[in-house]
Amino acid sequence: MSDAADPVHDRIDLHAHSTWSDGTRDVVELFEDAREAGVTALALTDHDTTAGWAELPDAVRATGVAAVPGIEVSAEHEGLSVHVLALLVDPDPGSGLAGEMARACRSRAERARSMVELLGRDVPISWDLVQEQVADETTVIGRPHIADALVAAGVVPDRSAAFAELLAPTGPYYVPYYAPSPTAVVELIHAAGGVAVIAHPSSSSRDGGLPRGLLEDMIAAGLDGIEVDHREHDDAERTALLELADHHGLLVTGGSDYHGAGKPNRLGENLTQSDVLAAITRRATSTTEVIRPWTWST
Repeated sequence: MSDAADPVHDRIDLHAHSTWSDGTRDVVELFEDAREAGVTALALTDHDTTAGWAELPDAVRATGVAAVPGIEVSAEHEGLSVHVLALLVDPDPGSGLAGEMARACRSRAERARSMVELLGRDVPISWDLVQEQVADETTVIGRPHIADALVAAGVVPDRSAAFAELLAPTGPYYVPYYAPSPTAVVELIHAAGGVAVIAHPSSSSRDGGLPRGLLEDMIAAGLDGIEVDHREHDDAERTALLELADHHGLLVTGGSDYHGAGKPNRLGENLTQSDVLAAITRRATSTTEVIRPWTWST
């Protein structure tokens, strides 16, 4: 059966996180949430890691929700944080993509300690309190975990407030970390056989959106698609991104960017059309595939 006619792909959410990065739900719980929300196919896109992929077959078997293995890869451009969804890539730990993600994770861990040290001079937060917010000791601690510690300490009411205030890139406690360039990330994703989609490029809450020139450079590097439908894009931003995608023949995706508790994002609030997922599966050249529920039928 072709993906375009596949009934399991009626409600597709191509952006979600688990406890392997900065989500609050483990992989099976995440897919249980997806089932409750009526989502029929979900991409696991944890930050700079494929660690949760091993749990996807069990999650699909337990919930009947199809899984799209993915990653949200960190990049950096002139001080701006840029995120690129890497869908259906080869998870080979020896690949260039894996090497760059590992380097970014090490840098992010060092950055987190530095930020906590700076914050600790002014608010009641410690590294021990931050570690208490992490579900697994192998998880790389990042700003969301620091935000959870700030919530636990009563400094801010929720993650969103922490990011808007104390953890903002323009704030006094922000510390940058290493990440590859966005164009390099697109090339690395393709080298790993995957499909590259720029995540929330016009997000007004994340550095005010990305420069048009950068998007054009990423398109020239082979960018496959744009995440147009995201809660941090208003109607005007979505219209502009749709025009850009149409002009360059790019795929248009939508996703919730669900993290579980602590953020208002809800699974299924923004969706991807089934023909787009079909196009993604055709473009991918790796051996990584969408994991469908009937794989487990007997």
